[in-house]
Amino acid sequence: METTGSAESATAIAFGTRVGWRNTPWADYLAEFLGTFVIITFGCGVVATSLAALPESGRTETAFLGGGDWLLITLGWAMAVTFGIYVAGGVSGAHLNPAVTLSFALRRGFAWSKVPGYIAAQLLGAFVGAALVYALFFEAIEAFERSSGIVRHGGASIGIFVTAPADYYTSYWGPFLTEAVATAFLVVFIFAVSDLMNTPPRANLGPLVIGFAVFAIGSSLGAGTGYAINPARDLGPRFFAWVARWGDAALPGTSANLGAYWWVPILGPIVGAIFGALVYDLAIHNVLAARGTAETPHARTVGEVVLEEE
Repeated sequence: METTGSAESATAIAFGTRVGWRNTPWADYLAEFLGTFVIITFGCGVVATSLAALPESGRTETAFLGGGDWLLITLGWAMAVTFGIYVAGGVSGAHLNPAVTLSFALRRGFAWSKVPGYIAAQLLGAFVGAALVYALFFEAIEAFERSSGIVRHGGASIGIFVTAPADYYTSYWGPFLTEAVATAFLVVFIFAVSDLMNTPPRANLGPLVIGFAVFAIGSSLGAGTGYAINPARDLGPRFFAWVARWGDAALPGTSANLGAYWWVPILGPIVGAIFGALVYDLAIHNVLAARGTAETPHARTVGEVVLEEE
């Protein structure tokens, strides 16, 4: 008769928990892919719901009154980021953002050898997440385009997938600065939450706090650009939108008031993330270290996540 121990061993082998690659960077890349996939599925999904699915469903067209659509979208993106971090955090540290990966490599000793794999996984997860959103909402998107009298390459419905500058911008400087500043705040918040010498949230609440940070950024700073604050969040869905026949509205991202916009949600967040990391370390982290502040006991940091230890 098989013992419980041997049965558990057989199950572990059958389900692959002892496969060697799980102890290699490939496991981290898979976690980054899955976490970013979650973010884009629920983030772009809430935009599709607000822009197309609810108006074309015959149900109520807004979740709230007044600025309801924006509130719904910012809350949806915040929850998307929260659960993306919960999914991937224990394995990869849940960067889920090339700008965050670069800031961790520059200021937190993250291995540069992993940076290309992390970024590739994030971009692929974003692309696949956008593809799933399109598969789930393509009938609603087509109905929205018909009822609004717009054509696919005209770009109106592409807002489900990509960010774009507000109509009042007359140059790239405004949206670039907005993306840089918003992402700088994001990285400052992430560094604060994951700094064991500061006041990191315990009880595995870090992902929720970062989600609140995303909500605050979107509510306060997001209207001008759609707050990409993450190159993968924009470029992955943008490339999918190009594949799905949005044409120039996707790549190079031609808008009514600006030309090729695709580079702004990439370069702006990267510059902002590096700046935010430097500011946090100069103004906070290095001060705590100079004062000999003790680290939070029974905890360790993995990327954005603080893990409890016995």
